[in-house]
Amino acid sequence: MLRSLLMCLAVHLFASADSVRSEMLASTDWLAQHLNDPELVVLCVAAGPDFYSKGHIPGARLISLGDLATIRDGIPNELPSVEKLQEVFAKAGVTNDARIVLYGERQGLFAARAYFTLDYLGLADRAALLDGGFEKWRAEQRAKSTDVPKVTPQPLKIRVRPEVLVNAQALEEALNQRKNETGAALIDARPHEEFTGEKLSEDVSQAGHIPGASSLYWMNNLVSKENPVLRPPDELRKLYAQAGAHNGDVITYCRTGMQSSFDYFVAKYLGYKVRMYDGSFFEWNREGLPAEKGEREH
Repeated sequence: MLRSLLMCLAVHLFASADSVRSEMLASTDWLAQHLNDPELVVLCVAAGPDFYSKGHIPGARLISLGDLATIRDGIPNELPSVEKLQEVFAKAGVTNDARIVLYGERQGLFAARAYFTLDYLGLADRAALLDGGFEKWRAEQRAKSTDVPKVTPQPLKIRVRPEVLVNAQALEEALNQRKNETGAALIDARPHEEFTGEKLSEDVSQAGHIPGASSLYWMNNLVSKENPVLRPPDELRKLYAQAGAHNGDVITYCRTGMQSSFDYFVAKYLGYKVRMYDGSFFEWNREGLPAEKGEREH
């Protein structure tokens, strides 16, 4: 009983209002008022050109999801080389002084992947997701454009942060620490039926989840699919506490590191120290590492 009480107290102290990184979200109102700011760079992240060409936020520059993810050693959605990523963002007009706002397809999922990529490159300090994304912008009947802005690439300095990534070996070590309740909470961002093993993830032969993981489907961070704004911080903290994030340290994963980008973003927004296993369950399964089925007790 005392142990549970102390754990609850620790969660409460850690999850103070001051821990929310509010600068990581941009409201549609804020963006509408700052569209003409000279230092603002709005990036639209999409799988193909149609999403952008049918109408985008005025001044937004298109970044293809395919430029942010590659197949490496047979594993999809891995980070491309640092040089490639630097070139992608420089061509989009990102500078070290830019205020970056991200939006894109799939209720902010692709934008979250772009945020994770910027964080890896040491460029996320001045980046934010558009809360509610293009869905909210469009529902509010705000201005759209089909014009493609002319962008002159500028020098862009990066500071790679490999510490935001976890590989399979490092994850196994973290799980061993977790057994002593000193390690990170491991959070699975896939749909719940894939976590429990009721349904196989695409191109993955083994059902279930990495031992010790908890389920937090990335879309549960949102109010709804139709209104994809983030839930209030107190609600989000409860979700992450239920997933075992008691000591401020979180590792996210999914099938291939795409859905987990959103849980990564939200965990960082809430003030957690967060890392991502980008090889995710696809690599874990391919390496023949063990999996569990069903729910996990906390």
